[in-house]
This record gives sequence, structure tokens and C-alpha cells, in this order.
Amino acid sequence: MADRQLPTQEEVMSYLRDRRNWGRWGDKGSAGAMNLITDGKRLKAAQLVSKGRTVSLSRPFPVTPSAENPRPAQHYMSVWERPNNSGAAVDFYGILYHGTSTTHIDALCHVWDEAGMWDGRKPSETLSFDGANYGTIDQWSDGILTRGVLLDVPKHRGKPYVTVEEPVHGWELEDIAKAQGVTLEPGDAVFVYSGREAYAADHDGVWANSVTNEPRPGLHTSCLPFVRDNDMSILGWDMMDASPNDYGLGWSVHGVIFAYGVALLDNALLEPLAKACAEEGRYEFMITINPLNVIGGTGSPVNPIAVF
Repeated sequence: MADRQLPTQEEVMSYLRDRRNWGRWGDKGSAGAMNLITDGKRLKAAQLVSKGRTVSLSRPFPVTPSAENPRPAQHYMSVWERPNNSGAAVDFYGILYHGTSTTHIDALCHVWDEAGMWDGRKPSETLSFDGANYGTIDQWSDGILTRGVLLDVPKHRGKPYVTVEEPVHGWELEDIAKAQGVTLEPGDAVFVYSGREAYAADHDGVWANSVTNEPRPGLHTSCLPFVRDNDMSILGWDMMDASPNDYGLGWSVHGVIFAYGVALLDNALLEPLAKACAEEGRYEFMITINPLNVIGGTGSPVNPIAVF
């Protein structure tokens, strides 16, 4: 991406209208860009494993209330008595995982704009109280295994984290991939590390204040062509969309879901992965993601695992 000027309103709308993937995968369209992860792609990703080192990309189950977690998850423990002085511990999990605290993957029915949902579907015909009927999380119930790539923005900038004043741009991500010696390939899961933990440490422990909706750092709308041009299957990130944006969009980058059929892996914990990549001297790895098999679901909490 050679043009390093901010896109115009017309250009941004073109990203979301003229470059759609609607209809690209025919009767397999409900799975979206996951169709790019073929058997051959999975086998090639498995060949990246040489040491067996694993790294989790998941944040802890978010039960503690905060400005970043205004609807905390629920975790209750119970003890059941059994015969002969035996017993069992059981627990209940309850969670509203969409938002800025839980590591989760967004299904393609999660968001839309005035033009419609993924593949041109209408919300009124797709959604019900029983769940959605297209672009749902159960489309990926066999699990996701592909090549993962980390793009380390703080390392490239020589700064600890991304700021509101300097969001991540698409051309910068191209530069980072080149500097890291990584060539992106169709079906990749690309993770953008922006230094969320370091940013929060300097801002009262918070990256995104979900109560006051203050401006937050992250990826700029200029990243839309980067996602489309590189034909990725998943975009994972720790900071997510920069907010607000200057284009009147609901989200700066979440439009990749309904325009391109690309899944988003929100609130990934990427600091440990960045350290592992630096130690291993490579920024590609095998990634496994296994969503819950919820029929009609809009997404799922996940614990993605990178394997070196």
C-alpha cells in the first residue's frame, strides 16, 4: 500500500462497498473467509511446529468489574456431597463476552451496517431470539487451525504502545510485515500487537473505558484495504478499532466482518506472544482456535494457542 495519506470518505466507503466478498464462496458463504483455510493450508501450518512451544492468547475469565469490564463475567462454585465422605466441586459460568474484556471470536452475524449483514443478508431475516441462521459461530465448530502471523507495532515504532494520537495504519502494517521478513498468504490469521498492557499500565489500568466511551487507541480505518488485499481469514488484535473515527462509521475496522467475511478475534492477549516471537526469532507459527459449538451464536469465548 504505497499511498500514505489518510483515505477520503469516498475511498473508505469504496473499501466497504466495491471490494466486498459477498457471494464469493457460494453455498459455503456462511463460513466466510474461513473457506480460505484449506486442508493444504492446515498441513502447511502444522509444518511450522518445530519445538512444541505453546503460548496462550487468552486473557483470564473477566470476573472483576472495571471501567473496561462493566458487565463482568459470573463464576460461582458449588460443592456436592457424595456417599462415603466423597464429594465434587462444580461451578457455573455466565458471560456476555462481546465488548472490551473477554478474549473471543466474532461470528459473521455479529455486526452490520445500513447496506446489510455479511453476504447481503438482512438482520430482520437472519436474527431471532433463538439465534441467527447465517454466518454463525457453529460454522467453525470443527475448529480453526492455520498459519498465524504476529505484527509487532511497538517493536517497529520503538515505543511501548500505540496512542490515540498515532493509530495503526494499513501501510504501517505492510511495513512491519516486510521488516519482520514475513510474506502474508491467503487464509492467514494475522495478529496485530499494539501494546495494550503497557498502555493500560500508564492509564489507570484501562485501555478502553466502556463506561464513558472516551477515545481509545487502536487500528485506523486505513487498515481495511490491508485486510482485504492480503485475503486473511482472521484479524486478531489487543486494542481493536481506534475510536472514534472520522468517517461516521459504526466501527473503524469491524466492517471487515460484514464486507469481507473475515472473523475478528477481539481482546487477544498478545504481549506474551510478542515476547515468544522475539525469543524464537520468527513471527509465524501454527494457531489453533476452537469456538464453542453454539448453534446460531454470534461468537464465542476462546483460548487461542500459538504453537512454535
